[in-house]
Amino acid sequence: MSASSPPLAAPASPRPHALRAVLMTIGASGCFVANDALAKYVSQTLPAGQLIVLRSGIVVLLMLLLAWRQGVLRQLPQAAHPRVLVRSLADAFGTAMYLLSLFQLPLANATAINQGAPLFMTLFAVLFLREKASALRWAAVGIGFVGVLLVVRPAGEGFNAWALLCLAGTLLHALRDLLTRRLDPRLPSLVATLSSALALGLLAALLLPFQGWRPVGLPTLGLISLGATFLCSAFLLLIGGLRLGEISLVAPFRYSGLLFAVLLGYGVWGHLPDAWGLFGIALLVISGLLVMQGERRGR
Repeated sequence: MSASSPPLAAPASPRPHALRAVLMTIGASGCFVANDALAKYVSQTLPAGQLIVLRSGIVVLLMLLLAWRQGVLRQLPQAAHPRVLVRSLADAFGTAMYLLSLFQLPLANATAINQGAPLFMTLFAVLFLREKASALRWAAVGIGFVGVLLVVRPAGEGFNAWALLCLAGTLLHALRDLLTRRLDPRLPSLVATLSSALALGLLAALLLPFQGWRPVGLPTLGLISLGATFLCSAFLLLIGGLRLGEISLVAPFRYSGLLFAVLLGYGVWGHLPDAWGLFGIALLVISGLLVMQGERRGR
């Protein structure tokens, strides 16, 4: 699962604890990127399918434990609802595409491309849900597309075809977010998240006959478990931030994940986006802020 995979959230309280909500959102962004970095690191020694299956299995176990602690186990059958299943499939395919490309791309590049999901969701909402968009929102979408193109650069010397797979995964994540809006608001966040984790694990299992299964040592299993813990922590922090603070307040701080990705990518692999890539990342941040500004004004 990626940084652009927000769970369902409860409405914000009338008087949010602003600082705490912001810190939780930044923490969630950092946990998402840490999970991606660990997955990318382990992918150097394990087949992608095996890695995703193991991580998904651990996430499912952790989510079941959380569901038991929160008393929502009786609501797990709701995961079989057609709308939940369609959303889970979109999430599973999108996340699989993102992870497979992440294993081949610099961490910051893959993260930046995936941050374009809200922009595509805005476009899908206008095209398929017939929502009205202001000039500000269209400008934000245009700027965001330019930013994505600068990061992907399909005609550039450094182009990697995996970037297109990452972009396809981002489109599916945008579709997932659009489908999330069509779910019953009474559906617990954990049910939707658990359904997505199961779907991703089953999808990745299809790769096992082609990629095989390698012995897993305790250190490697520990890294995978740590990544799964970061992922579950990211979901909990994100839910907490959205419940404590207004979306217009906390949403801009989700872009802190780009900074974490640049720092981790450079510290672990020595990857640093070039000038065009950094400019594209900046445009993505600007476009996201413009979209949020439009949401705040109700346009």
